Amino acid sequence: MENVLWIFLGYLFGSFPTGYLLVRLLKGIDIRTVGSGNIGATNVGRCVGRFWAVAVSVADMLKGGLAVLLVRELASSGADISWLLAGVGVASVLGHNFPVWLGFRGGKGVSTTYGMLFFLAPPVSCYAVLAGGAVWFLLLGIWRYVSLASMLSLWVVALALLAMHAGPAPLAATVFLALMVLLRHRENVKRLLAGKEPRVGRPKTTVD
Repeated sequence: MENVLWIFLGYLFGSFPTGYLLVRLLKGIDIRTVGSGNIGATNVGRCVGRFWAVAVSVADMLKGGLAVLLVRELASSGADISWLLAGVGVASVLGHNFPVWLGFRGGKGVSTTYGMLFFLAPPVSCYAVLAGGAVWFLLLGIWRYVSLASMLSLWVVALALLAMHAGPAPLAATVFLALMVLLRHRENVKRLLAGKEPRVGRPKTTVD
């Protein structure tokens, strides 16, 4: 029962609608009615500018990371809590993607995924996330597609975790979330295949 409560707490952490609340505060509008309709950092950037997009991206990372850190510190100690931490981390991403406060219409989960993975199994997960982030910036600089960089870079994180023998729980969580990110980007994939996906003007942007 305790583990269920921790996982529910992870969902609540992730469900905090950072982008929605920020745009509502700054412009008095529902971000879901603007641009892509997504509450993530990229769409926030379209609405209120790059500075606030970066702020939302960082906040979305932190809410996933803090959920994992809190459980690591406070959960009942056991021989191995790696699966509990993975479950809490995944729940935080599900909370971001499907927040109960917004009728389960949320973001695509990339920032929250990166944030929770960073703290999931340190130091190995930290190195893997840094590798994925480097590939994200590289791909964005080459092709200028935020969606493509986001989707592919998470598989780099999974490969890095596998290469560094991170263990089954972090790897399973990463593969599951990488597949979810692909699913959440299905419209982007269609536009990429049709040559209609918009590019960013400069390589410095935020994940969505």
